[in-house]
Amino acid sequence: MKLKEKVLESLMENGDKYVTGTAIAKECGVSRNAVWKVMKQLEEEGYQIEASKKSGYRVVKHNVLSKQLIESYLETQVYGRELVVLESVDSTNNYAKTLAQNGAADGTAVASDCQTAGKGRMGRTFCSPKGIGLYVSLIIKPVSDMHDAQLLTACAAVSAAEAVENVSGAQVQIKWVNDLFMGGRKICGILTEASVSFETKQLDYAIIGIGINVGTTESFPDELKAIATSIEDETGKFVERNKLCAELMKTLEKNVEQLGNGGFMEEYRRRSFIIGKKVKITRNGQETIGKAVKINDDASLQVETEDGLQLTVNSGEASICK
Repeated sequence: MKLKEKVLESLMENGDKYVTGTAIAKECGVSRNAVWKVMKQLEEEGYQIEASKKSGYRVVKHNVLSKQLIESYLETQVYGRELVVLESVDSTNNYAKTLAQNGAADGTAVASDCQTAGKGRMGRTFCSPKGIGLYVSLIIKPVSDMHDAQLLTACAAVSAAEAVENVSGAQVQIKWVNDLFMGGRKICGILTEASVSFETKQLDYAIIGIGINVGTTESFPDELKAIATSIEDETGKFVERNKLCAELMKTLEKNVEQLGNGGFMEEYRRRSFIIGKKVKITRNGQETIGKAVKINDDASLQVETEDGLQLTVNSGEASICK
């Protein structure tokens, strides 16, 4: 382990408490001057470090996405224990797919500070600027059957909503099928992709990609500001992305275990704000207007059309009619 990593680990282990330069130097087997130089380096990288001549050092606030810090917060058995953290990538889903194809283990996660070609549903791009969001993809192996695969998106939505709520204290709602909302605007998008073997017709693996707006969206394009928001915009709180990432791994691990029995579906329904509202369903370029009646056990949406027909929607997009 490099000296910077050792010093950072010592600081994070002490949380809000000060730790003296002498103690860190002794623990790392270096001089106090070497510790001081590392502190300056950490400040340049974005860590806000409070120094006291009597008490020592502590990290007050930072906006650095760090493999070491995520790992320090992890409480999982498997998810996130194999972890890749990048400064930039075209898409965390693409990177995770390559890892999965090369034999990466179940629960391997890829997180990035930004994406240059972030992917959203329906072929859209996902705005992923540096230092603002948490962009992470998780490899799921194996996926036992297509029924479980259909529930993965709902499972991911519940997991992300719980993680955001746990670290922010603010209520999070779900718009079918997988968008998370705060204050009436979107804070999170989810894209689930899978690989099917032509020989066995079984799923080789699935990738759950999650993008959460954490910091303020003031740098977003104007067309997105009207429909997007963030945890900080809605709560006024600074949320550490490393802690959120670890919490997300925890909630995903808990909920993916329930894929077989759909144990998270009641929570999915509870968080939904689409039921009872007039909606426009878009599938394969076709639009249907109706009322959202209920969410079925397989996460499909039951819609009553304007002419009284009952329609079960398994894919596509639903928007609330104003």
